[in-house]
Amino acid sequence: MRLFSALVIGAIFGLGIAISGMANPAKVLNFFDIAGTWDPSLLLVMVGALVTTAIGYRIVFRRMPAPRYERAYNVPGNRTIDARLIGGAAVFGIGWGITGFCPGGAIPALGLAEPETFIFMAAMVAGILAARFLQVTVLKTATI
Repeated sequence: MRLFSALVIGAIFGLGIAISGMANPAKVLNFFDIAGTWDPSLLLVMVGALVTTAIGYRIVFRRMPAPRYERAYNVPGNRTIDARLIGGAAVFGIGWGITGFCPGGAIPALGLAEPETFIFMAAMVAGILAARFLQVTVLKTATI
């Protein structure tokens, strides 16, 4: 049942991404092109997502002391703003601005079988592996 609920939730998320246009890199890039062909419609999508999430968290945490299929909620407790967080956010934002894809939009876009999507996903996986490699290397040199 846990896997089925994850599948249903993922399908709803992917459908929302597809309907909103966030799986279309041209639409996303137009959102970032404030001086040119700016398309503010994704701003409404983002605000709607933030409002829905804020309300949803309040309702769920108030009514359910624990999730249905886990022992506890997996909510990050670290609220520290450090160089690692800022650097990761910057790399994410630059990549999103260059390609028009973020992971949430690219995964549903894989269903369209466009070569650009597969190239983005390969680059994203390579970036994740490179970041982990650097993290392990830095941690090893810091502890020696």
